Amino acid sequence: MISEERKSEIRKNLSEIFDNIEKAKCDDRKVVLLAATKTRTPEEINFLAECGVTHIGENKVQELMDKYDAIDKDRFTMHFIGSLQTNKVKYIIDKVSMIESVDRFDLAKEINKQALKHDLVMDVLLEVNVGGEESKSGVEPDKALELAREIAALPGLRLRGVMTIPPICVDVEKQKEYFRRIVGIFNDISSAEIENTKMDYLSFGMSGDYEAAVSCGANIVRVGTGIFGARDYSKKN
Repeated sequence: MISEERKSEIRKNLSEIFDNIEKAKCDDRKVVLLAATKTRTPEEINFLAECGVTHIGENKVQELMDKYDAIDKDRFTMHFIGSLQTNKVKYIIDKVSMIESVDRFDLAKEINKQALKHDLVMDVLLEVNVGGEESKSGVEPDKALELAREIAALPGLRLRGVMTIPPICVDVEKQKEYFRRIVGIFNDISSAEIENTKMDYLSFGMSGDYEAAVSCGANIVRVGTGIFGARDYSKKN
């Protein structure tokens, strides 16, 4: 069960986030608020539908599997947003609508293989390590266009855009430099007019910087703690 106090807290947080997104937009584009549901209970997740949230994202395959049957899937579009091992693609291929973390060709090939087995085309985003951090996954920026071409050649995938997790910056203007860099990569891929792509999603910005991300052009922001509060990693779903 989820208490009325907890519902009120989540509802209040979401109202503020939706308002902030609208204020940050510099045009009339639709911005998807994707709730990052890592460590959150199915009850908390299902309540989001009552608050206007339509998209959710899971980071870990096992956690997605553990919660999948309890989530009201008819009310959500589910993305996979975490690092993905090739040997685990088969477990989620028929459970998510988009994989946002495609950062290498061997992963793309495995997604393609599993998608064709299920007679589907998987929407994917190209994850770019825009800050060049060794601790983070993502293709190097100067190799993004090449990987985009390789992905586009696979019939079981449809490239829909790019995703990044930039370095954490206290300086908002420095953060925006990374955001503008990923927008530039997105534009380079778009202007290449590669067949079998539909470049319409820019996924960047999280709880601490989603407003700056929206102001720079993001149309998917992945917010977790901003909605739910700090995560409690001692809890298991």
